[in-house]
Amino acid sequence: MDINNIKIKVEDLSDNYGKFIIEPLEKGYGVTLGNSLRRTLLSSMWGAAATAIRIEGITHEFDTIPGVKEDAIEIILNIKELVIKMFADEPQILKLKVKGKKKVIAADITPNINVEILNPGLTIATLNKDAKLNMEIVVEKGMGYFFAE
Repeated sequence: MDINNIKIKVEDLSDNYGKFIIEPLEKGYGVTLGNSLRRTLLSSMWGAAATAIRIEGITHEFDTIPGVKEDAIEIILNIKELVIKMFADEPQILKLKVKGKKKVIAADITPNINVEILNPGLTIATLNKDAKLNMEIVVEKGMGYFFAE
């Protein structure tokens, strides 16, 4: 393999996604190169994410909320899917207060001047007519990927 013959092509690029083609590579090199790039990007890119959630009326992640179709774990997993852009360096608290029959989406989160939600159509929960959902979401900036402790 001649390194001078390797070509890099940008196939798809957006604010949240990139697809690149690197060829030709010897057998097995694609996986090695791909894993190295993935690890480097995950450890080196700045971003923002929900780091804590407090839901009124529940004490642990296995609880259910009366009138809400999803249990606490499903709601937490949905919140983790938020794509967030932050304009402040300090943690921000987002508030969500909803009552009645409704499909709760990210756009229902009370706007915060320091936080932009880039996927406002994300479904968070489904409520029946008697339900209410009140929560606080802590959002922080960081670099890399951190596991919950």
